[in-house]
Amino acid sequence: MDQQAIIYALDLLGTVAFAASGALAGVRRGMDLLGIIVLGIVTATGGGVIRDVLLNDTPPFCFKNELYLYLAVAASIVVFLTPRSFERMNRAMLLLDALGLGTFLVIGTSKALQFNLGLMGAIIMGVMTATCGGLVRDLLSNEIPLILQREIYASACVVGGALFYFLHQTTLPSQVNLTVSALTVITIRCTAIMKGWQLPRGQAL
Repeated sequence: MDQQAIIYALDLLGTVAFAASGALAGVRRGMDLLGIIVLGIVTATGGGVIRDVLLNDTPPFCFKNELYLYLAVAASIVVFLTPRSFERMNRAMLLLDALGLGTFLVIGTSKALQFNLGLMGAIIMGVMTATCGGLVRDLLSNEIPLILQREIYASACVVGGALFYFLHQTTLPSQVNLTVSALTVITIRCTAIMKGWQLPRGQAL
């Protein structure tokens, strides 16, 4: 299996993981089946859709390849039917979420560079791809967005996006860059989960 096939497989796995986390948020909020599916789809594809709209690459990726939507719907229905199983798999879900985070980050940053964006633009597009679905999920379920809390989440993506951009300027093969940058994000996120790392909080006035 070549590098692009591996990235695509991880992209699909990340889509399932993100959809499950969105659907689980809907279950916890007592939403009906439709609401849970909507939350699952938005979480799984929202970041990539916003990225593609901003880059004027339309229709967005999930309408060019509807497998992403089918997987998001299927994952949401499974969560709706067996929510307790997913609650018990909380640690595994966090690790799968980290895997999706790293994969979505490199896909978004790579696409931004294809559109000739600079450092800040590439980082922002990568971070948006990885986190905006979760941001919309939290807003729709009336939660404080995860990326606005002390969790090391979006900050891990910023590090990975910057690393991807600078490695892209070298002669390093793109496959190596994709792997190294994604693993950096995944490692930072997983370590933060296991060790309880958080960003410093602002002092109240």
